[in-house]
Amino acid sequence: MIQRRSSTRSASTAIRCGLLAGACAALAACASGGNELPDADLAASQVTTIGVNSYLWRASLEAVSFAPLLQADSAGGVIVTDWYANPENPGERVKLTISILDQDLRADALRVAASRQVNQGGTWVDAPVQAATVQKLEDIILTKARELRRQAISS
Repeated sequence: MIQRRSSTRSASTAIRCGLLAGACAALAACASGGNELPDADLAASQVTTIGVNSYLWRASLEAVSFAPLLQADSAGGVIVTDWYANPENPGERVKLTISILDQDLRADALRVAASRQVNQGGTWVDAPVQAATVQKLEDIILTKARELRRQAISS
């Protein structure tokens, strides 16, 4: 009977040691080959938790920060400003709508629309917007988005 207890204890101890050794081996295997982190493409759509490219989104918000916002929907990728009148030219005002159409950082993933009004006799009247103005704002946003991406990759 004494011999039986002794062999039961030995078997139990052997099993525990085996389990402990197995756990240590598994942890060692994880650590030996897992020291290197995979390189991430920071322009990929998986980087963002919003519905659109985060660099375009942040660059767009910065570009229109001079105007009050009416709507900013990161899931849908739409930014709409309220009317903004430059203090140096109070007889003219603009309203901007920026749409980000994709999760990739591409020029065709960005659309900017601008409305312009001029004050004529106390009434705001629609006026044309030069295509170069809209193009310039798109270029500013794309340049800033690329800069944000480069900063994220370098850090």
